[in-house]
Amino acid sequence: MKEITLVPFEGYKYIEGGVCAAKGFKASGTYCGIKKSAVPDGNESPISQTKNDIGMVVSDTVCDAAAVYTQNKVKGAPITVTKANLAKSGGKAKAIIVNSKNANTCNADGEQKANKMCELTASALGIKAEEVIVASTGVIGQILPIEPIEQAVPVLVKELDYNGNEQAATAIMTTDTVKKEIAVEFEIGGKVCRLGGMGKGSGMIHPNMATTLNFYTTDCKISAALLQKALDETVKITYNCLSVDGDQSTNDMVCVLANGMAGNDDITDGSAEFEVFKKALYIAMMSITKMLAKDGEGATKLLEVTVNGADTLDTAITVAKSVVGSNLLKCAIFGADANWGRVLCAIGYADAEFDINKVDVKMSSKAGEIHVCENGAGIEFSEETAKTVLLEDEITITIDLGMGQAHATSWGCDLTYDYVKINGDYRS
Repeated sequence: MKEITLVPFEGYKYIEGGVCAAKGFKASGTYCGIKKSAVPDGNESPISQTKNDIGMVVSDTVCDAAAVYTQNKVKGAPITVTKANLAKSGGKAKAIIVNSKNANTCNADGEQKANKMCELTASALGIKAEEVIVASTGVIGQILPIEPIEQAVPVLVKELDYNGNEQAATAIMTTDTVKKEIAVEFEIGGKVCRLGGMGKGSGMIHPNMATTLNFYTTDCKISAALLQKALDETVKITYNCLSVDGDQSTNDMVCVLANGMAGNDDITDGSAEFEVFKKALYIAMMSITKMLAKDGEGATKLLEVTVNGADTLDTAITVAKSVVGSNLLKCAIFGADANWGRVLCAIGYADAEFDINKVDVKMSSKAGEIHVCENGAGIEFSEETAKTVLLEDEITITIDLGMGQAHATSWGCDLTYDYVKINGDYRS
């Protein structure tokens, strides 16, 4: 099962609709044949036309926008173009166009093609090219064919729909096995607001933003500057705490569009309303972070690592990320082996200060909990019970550093035989 367990939050309601849940947002997706796949006789044939490979999201009005990008020094051309567009527009955007199957990275004509995608979208919608966010995902180092995109843009515009979120969410999938969408409803100043999003990612995911392609929309009224602040703070404790395989991608971004159609008053920095909005953003991003982890390439289990009792948030994050990124631990989780020594090992090489003699470790799932380490040393537990606990598809490791009140959570998955199979022939 790839569905995650949604965490309830008082004052927030999960709703349907993804990027179309908020007022004034339409979306679409279609197949245009960006990548062809070889058939057994050696001839070229289009991949299945049931799988969209290009999508669009459009707001009825111009939005305040914010984005964060991969920290990989090798960046896809769409990132360069999107950053330039948002700088030129003063943090305003109205549309997103995104393709899968080809990352448009490490190509001499990459920026030209990315700009062309913006121009095509702007022309079809009657807006400015700098009001378009462009993104791509897929194979690196292959020329992006622009002709299929030229043919697809009019189709995408024609098929824009206030219920088109699933078409767009499907279009951004690569090795994903399920689409990833979320939406929440909440109130600010007596006005009902909605925030929804979609994400993609299954492999080539490692902490330090962005880690995947993720797009969020909200009808809440909030300035681009505050939107950026909320995004930066929330990414730190969600996407930046996600690791599937230790490889940081070249194309990844998270962007948020806010069109203000909910009708709430301006949100001010430090206000209670800002905290309400930021929590909605956290709920959505945390949920998709968990979806990305559970759908890791070849994964059979979601791994959640929570660190309590840290002296600072940064210490808690560092330790949690170190543990969730351990390939040896991922293998143990796959094998339902309560090899807690691998947890202690990963804590030990984390770049943080703590007293290992105060560390406690527990492992749990819906089948129960086992206490495996106390004050830095192993304690007796039932291997039979441990096996039962670790055979579930969502596993939590809880670590207490015994130092303070700070806490953080990281997310990942087990490491399986299928991960190697998937990545052994990714280009084909």
